[in-house]
Amino acid sequence: MSKVLKSPSKYVQGPGVLGEFDQYLRGMGRRLLVIISRSGVQRICPTLETCFAGKDYQLHYEIFSGECSQSQIDRLTAAAAEQQATAVVGIGGGKILDTAKAVAHETGLPVVIVPTVASTDSPCSSLSVIYRDSGEFERYLFLDACPDMVLVDTAVIAKAPVSLLVAGMGDAMATWFEARACRASGSNNQTGGKPTRAATGLAAMCWEYLRRDGLRAKQAVEAGACTEAVETIVEVNTYLSSVGFESGGLAAAHAIQKGFTFIPELHDLYHGCKVAFCTLAQLVMEDAPRTEVEEVLDFCCQVGLPVCFADMGWPDIDHGLLCLAAEKACVPGATIHHMPFPVTPDMVYNALLAADAMGRAWHRREERK
Repeated sequence: MSKVLKSPSKYVQGPGVLGEFDQYLRGMGRRLLVIISRSGVQRICPTLETCFAGKDYQLHYEIFSGECSQSQIDRLTAAAAEQQATAVVGIGGGKILDTAKAVAHETGLPVVIVPTVASTDSPCSSLSVIYRDSGEFERYLFLDACPDMVLVDTAVIAKAPVSLLVAGMGDAMATWFEARACRASGSNNQTGGKPTRAATGLAAMCWEYLRRDGLRAKQAVEAGACTEAVETIVEVNTYLSSVGFESGGLAAAHAIQKGFTFIPELHDLYHGCKVAFCTLAQLVMEDAPRTEVEEVLDFCCQVGLPVCFADMGWPDIDHGLLCLAAEKACVPGATIHHMPFPVTPDMVYNALLAADAMGRAWHRREERK
């Protein structure tokens, strides 16, 4: 089996790069379909209008609302055809970006991804996660290529709520532990090939830099600053984790998170926050060394990621729903089967209960200090 690594054609990051947007659009035509939220229009459009003023570009804005669902994709694909767009631009959070990638896939147009938050590792991947309109996970849409360009304005991201940056850290934290499991089991990555050493190395760098700079980046954003630590963690959340998960592989943490989409009480929780707790559950299933588990618990508590169900706003667990989530995590074809041992719904259910107990115990320990 061949080894495969996929990456965006171009990655641009720095404070103020959104104001230079037109400089990076060569080969993408001049009719841009821009998918953006209503709040994004207020925050981002003035910069775009200044950037493109007096230049031969036409920007048509389509307002995104709801889920990255097939109905949204169909609506926006029709809009791209109607506007004779030459490129699709997604500006916003993970679901907008996944929708933009899916629309580009349907139309055959190039796509530019402009994340305004660093809350997930989706921007650089050749994958869109498709949900039902009601919010439950439906399927993965595997795309032919990664985005043609990813442009990350760290000045914009540093102004977003710090909770979004923290959620991105939770998503990025899982990257190493899942890629490690895939390499141990000899499983394929998300591209259908074996992980390269470069991909596994990028995944390892995620955890290395999160431990070094995660707390400092959070503190800087809380203070309204864009420091080198913020630049590092934005790159970790956006690029290293994106390439690391897709080319390094997914395992239990993301599969269990998909199961969590069937728990209504957790629908409003950020993806990365759920993934962080699901990483703890994966470590329980692996019977990971105590020092490693405690390192993850300590990091999560430092930056504000959940380590128990109460942290996720679900203190009174519905065991029936938890069993359902465990079953959904283990459906045929789920990435949980990339673990280096067979996994059953019963194992997942018990790992979640154990991870919750560990997290609550860790909180009690910290309170006694």
